[in-house]
Amino acid sequence: MNTQKVVERILSDAEREAQAIILEAEEKASKIIAQANLRAENNLKETQDEIADKARSVKDRRAAQARLECAKIQLAERRRVLDEIYASALNRLVCLDKADALALTEKLLERYAETGDEIVFAETFPFVEEVCTLPVYERKKLVISAKRLPILGGMRLVGEKSDRDLSFGALLDADKEKYQSALARKLFKA
Repeated sequence: MNTQKVVERILSDAEREAQAIILEAEEKASKIIAQANLRAENNLKETQDEIADKARSVKDRRAAQARLECAKIQLAERRRVLDEIYASALNRLVCLDKADALALTEKLLERYAETGDEIVFAETFPFVEEVCTLPVYERKKLVISAKRLPILGGMRLVGEKSDRDLSFGALLDADKEKYQSALARKLFKA
């Protein structure tokens, strides 16, 4: 065998071996690239899922905040309406005519006055002298104070055992505390 053939054979074997190495390297590279692409797709899907979850969470939180703000606004408006109702009631009480004012005063004195109480009327109460003619005034031996209070209508009873605030504002506050939720349910049937 001559050297030329030996060299050609060595070169041919080397070339086949190089081709095999290149083919094996390309297969490995293809597998590595495929695995990297798969990891990248998985990472992308995980990232997209995280983003969707965070977006949903932000959206839900914002929706909850919006509902809370709406509820606060509704509550404030409902309170405003109830406050206006009670303010209107106060104005009506202050403007009662003589017969109604005396009838209300008599009921209040019947219910709350004790024998010998002193009645201190609001500065604006115009029917003080007429109260003296009420049967309850004589029966409970009530006394009318010469001083007047700077309140919107009504009176205060000053007694030996206790004092009672029967001003229209105090009466309406007590009514509001007792009946506000029932009134709100009736007005805002939601």
